[in-house]
Amino acid sequence: MSALTMEQADVATGVAADGAQGESQRNLPPSMVERMTLILDLFASRETWLTLEEIARTTQLPRSTAHRILDQLVRLTWLDHSVSGYGLGRRSLDLGGGADDHADLRSAASPYLHDLLLRTGAVVHLGVLDGSRVRYLDKLGGRFATSVPSRVGGSAPAHCTGLGKALLAWLEPEHVDELVGDQLPSRTPATISELDVLHGELARIRMRSGLALERGECFPEIACVAAAVRGPRGPVGAISIVAAAGTALERVAPLVVDATRRISEDLFPEADVRNRRLHVVD
Repeated sequence: MSALTMEQADVATGVAADGAQGESQRNLPPSMVERMTLILDLFASRETWLTLEEIARTTQLPRSTAHRILDQLVRLTWLDHSVSGYGLGRRSLDLGGGADDHADLRSAASPYLHDLLLRTGAVVHLGVLDGSRVRYLDKLGGRFATSVPSRVGGSAPAHCTGLGKALLAWLEPEHVDELVGDQLPSRTPATISELDVLHGELARIRMRSGLALERGECFPEIACVAAAVRGPRGPVGAISIVAAAGTALERVAPLVVDATRRISEDLFPEADVRNRRLHVVD
C-alpha cells in the first residue's frame, strides 16, 4: 500500500470512528506532513494551549485522527501535553530559541533565593524539569556550597532529587510515566527505583502541600527540602534548600513553601495558583 493510500485509509478510519463530519472532510490534506503542519500552525506562541476538541474543530480533522497525530507530536516533543491541553514542546521552542528562556522565573525568584540564603545559611537551588532530569538555573550558598555536587546549567535525575520530586508531584501520573520511564536508575541505596513507589512518594508530597523531602537519594551525604513554583498550567520551577544529610531541614520547610508561593504570585498575579488544585489521580 502506498503512503498516499495509507493516509487515505487513515482518513476513512477517522471518519468512521467520529461519524459523518460534513462536506469539509472530503477536502482534508492528503499527507501526514500537511496535517501535522495544520495542527502546529494553531500554536501562535508559547502561551497558546488548546484542547483536543478545539484542535479537531478548528482543523476539521476527525477527532481520532487529530488525537493520533497529537500523540506523535507529543512523543517527538514538538508539542507538550498537560491538564490544560496541548502547547508548544521543547523541539518547537528550540527552533525559535525560546526553550531555555527562563529569564522571568530567574528574575522573580532572585530576591527570594537571596533571602533564603541569608535566613538559613544553606545552599539554595532553583531548577526546572528537563525531560527526566532537573536542570539547575541558579545556585547560591556559603561555605557549604562547594560540598554540594551541583552547578548552574548542570542536571540530575528528577526521581531522586527534592527539586525533581516537587515538580513531578504536580504532573498527571501518565505524564510522569512518560518522563521517567519504567527504569529508575539507582544513585544510592536510598534512591527510589520502582515506579509505583515513586507515585506513592509523589502522592505524599501533594498531601504535604507540595513539600518534597530527600535524604541521600541522589548523593549519600546530601539532604534537601523543596517545593514547586506553580502556575495556572502546572509547575514552572522549584526551589530547594540543601544541607548535610543529618541536618534537620523540617524547621526551614515553611520558608521554602512561602518563597515558592510568593514567586508564583509575582509571576502570575491574576491567577489564584495558591488554592488551585490540579486533577491528579493518586
